[in-house]
Amino acid sequence: MAIIVLNDKCKGCKLCVKACPFEAIEMVGKLAVINEKCTACNQCIPACKFDAITKTEEKEGTVDLSEYKNIWVYAEQRKGKIMNVALELIGEGRRLSREISDEAKVCALIVGNNVEALAKECFEYGADSVYMIEDPLLENYTTDGYTKVIVDAVKEHKPEIVIYGATHIGRDLAPRVAARLNTGLTADCTRLDIKVSSYMDYAIKNTTLDVSTLDPNSDDKGLKQTRPAFGGNLMATIICPKTRPQMSTVRPGVMQKRERQAGATGELIKVKPAIAKSDIKIEILDIVKSAKEIVSLTDAEIICSGGRGLGDSSGFELIKKFADKVGGVVGSSRAAVDAGWIDHSHQVGQTGTTVKPKIYFACGISGAIQHLAGMQTSDIIVAINKDPDAPIFEVADYGIVGDLYKVIPQIIEQWDNAEALYDATTK
Repeated sequence: MAIIVLNDKCKGCKLCVKACPFEAIEMVGKLAVINEKCTACNQCIPACKFDAITKTEEKEGTVDLSEYKNIWVYAEQRKGKIMNVALELIGEGRRLSREISDEAKVCALIVGNNVEALAKECFEYGADSVYMIEDPLLENYTTDGYTKVIVDAVKEHKPEIVIYGATHIGRDLAPRVAARLNTGLTADCTRLDIKVSSYMDYAIKNTTLDVSTLDPNSDDKGLKQTRPAFGGNLMATIICPKTRPQMSTVRPGVMQKRERQAGATGELIKVKPAIAKSDIKIEILDIVKSAKEIVSLTDAEIICSGGRGLGDSSGFELIKKFADKVGGVVGSSRAAVDAGWIDHSHQVGQTGTTVKPKIYFACGISGAIQHLAGMQTSDIIVAINKDPDAPIFEVADYGIVGDLYKVIPQIIEQWDNAEALYDATTK
């Protein structure tokens, strides 16, 4: 769908300019012109008193899928440090690229200012190439600035797949880029696969798809994007067969980070951005970190989580003491959050944070499928629960059937004894 201006009817009254919420209409001389910011929201159509603006259906099948190559991973960086999820996605992108073809590459996309040093880290975690967009105006993240330069780069270099981490920035940036490129976006994915989708696959499985647009003599290697749906009660697999690039955001902690290969190198491609201060509609005056305790579940090596079995909110005092003793952070199940016992930032699961620590302690958590999906890839799972039939024991490496209010103090006591013994033997 596209919005167009009928020049012979346009009177240059500027009513459409005032009505557009995205500043997507400009006056060129005495005529209104639709620019690339248009999202086809239709607000300008009723605003025009002269019927000079209308929408048209774009012809399907106009995208030449063969022009698009390689996988791009948005290597999100903050203050010169690449986010851990970006390194996970570079490893996943490398796996997917090898499934597409021997020629396909995984490319990291770095946006910022004075960030060239980060390319080395991307190469060492598996990137074949790094596209780097640098400019003083990109020093700090702004939605307008980053969206513009990424859209321009995608239009020029035509990646087949673009993947973002489902961080606060990724969730803000990805849908805006997708809208500008008129392509789809699958959010909060927990699994990505390459599927060789033949003509018959489409004909049989996608009854709403116009198979006349497909070549029966060729196979299309599309991206299968799997995410939770209906509150996490089922998993939906989504494809994007007609437009490119295929775009996804992926939850942190879901994908496996590739082992770092020290000294690995690749191709560094510097992209000169066409950006001006007028392209950025906000001004950053200061960046203030929250004064409250910041929970970093995705980076934690040890997580101590509490659930409904705690009985009430005071139970998290014991969980906090436990986490402090073992050098971990506090997590929770959805039931504890819904009960108002702890903030949502601590929630682990499909509707919370997906984690993959070295050790995960599940205390008083029965093990609903939504919670298991968010932590079952942990290296070691220790479950403490009164109910011997609790589902959590099916995924636990170590299970303790008992009252957590008796078991956890004993673990803390034994931890103290082990520390005292270690101190005595090392003096």
